[in-house]
Amino acid sequence: MTQQPQSGQEADSVSAGPAALQRLIRRAIADAGGWLPFDRFMALALYAPGLGYYARGSRQFGTMPASGSDFVTAPELSPLFGAALACQVQQALEATATAEVWEFGAGSGALAAQLLRALGERVQRYSIVDLSGTLRQRQREALAPFGERVRWLDALPDAMAGVIVGNEVLDAMPVQLLHWDGARWSERGVVAETSGLAFADRTTALRPPVDAAFVPGTTTEIHAQAEAFVRTLADRLARGAAFFIDYGFPDREYYLPERVGGTLMCHRAHLADVDPLADIGDKDITAHVNFSAIALAAQDAGFEVLGYTSQARFLLNCGIAPLLADAQRRGDWPAVAAAQKLLAEHEMGELFKVIGLVRGAAPFDAIGFAAGDRSHRL
Repeated sequence: MTQQPQSGQEADSVSAGPAALQRLIRRAIADAGGWLPFDRFMALALYAPGLGYYARGSRQFGTMPASGSDFVTAPELSPLFGAALACQVQQALEATATAEVWEFGAGSGALAAQLLRALGERVQRYSIVDLSGTLRQRQREALAPFGERVRWLDALPDAMAGVIVGNEVLDAMPVQLLHWDGARWSERGVVAETSGLAFADRTTALRPPVDAAFVPGTTTEIHAQAEAFVRTLADRLARGAAFFIDYGFPDREYYLPERVGGTLMCHRAHLADVDPLADIGDKDITAHVNFSAIALAAQDAGFEVLGYTSQARFLLNCGIAPLLADAQRRGDWPAVAAAQKLLAEHEMGELFKVIGLVRGAAPFDAIGFAAGDRSHRL
């Protein structure tokens, strides 16, 4: 979820496909004077209209490579994810006296369907904000039973009220890459060579947000676009709450000296690699979330932090245990195994975190952070 590429970089004049995306990126590099910052490259690779990974209409989300998917998210893995999250959403709707849910990065529509089934008429309207729009047909099919309560928007409205949910949204926002050679910081960008694209560094005034003893050769990320997104939400949200679920760390863990390669990762056919310049447009590019930076940006913009914890603790607080026990009583062992991946420390339970925010309404004791709140670590 990010801004669209700048004007002049649209793909209308080129045919669809990886070669067309390569031409588009090469043209953007040339227009930029021969060096394109990585965040602008990442925006094109993921979101260039009709060509980028999230804009080409392919099937990214699924449980197995045989489906043609590249990765699985929690709602596709188990419907118990949305059923548990619904407890927190319902409490937030009551606490903020609102009746609308806003979802960013709705993917296949699985989470929307789970929340709508669990919340029933408590949700008068479910709004999906999707800047690319290429997943809408799949979402429309999944959400057809809910009729006109569901609507789609191409951009943020000027004013909003309700509860915002975003599962694996922040990690897909373009990041800037920084490289430390032991003496100075450089910003890493992309250049065009005869044989393909390559990285090139330029001296920069940009710095990571912590004063740490970085190892020479370290490459890491900063998250200006994700922080700007949160500030924009604060500007538009008159009254409501927001919950973001994603993989990431607070900044003191994000910028550990041993994390010399940063967190940038690519996903294709349920396999991971670290080369974003290969197979451009055919795979996801992502980075872990710096939740400290998100919390600071949110607070500076007018949000208050309700809590921050691991996905496992959040889901347990929201009542996933009795839902899991019910699946066990029914003998639904595939559902049990899938749901346990949401909680297991070596799977999604610890790597994924949840942050809750509120604006325009009094802070409340959010269910999801009732035990195990880690806000003090942000």
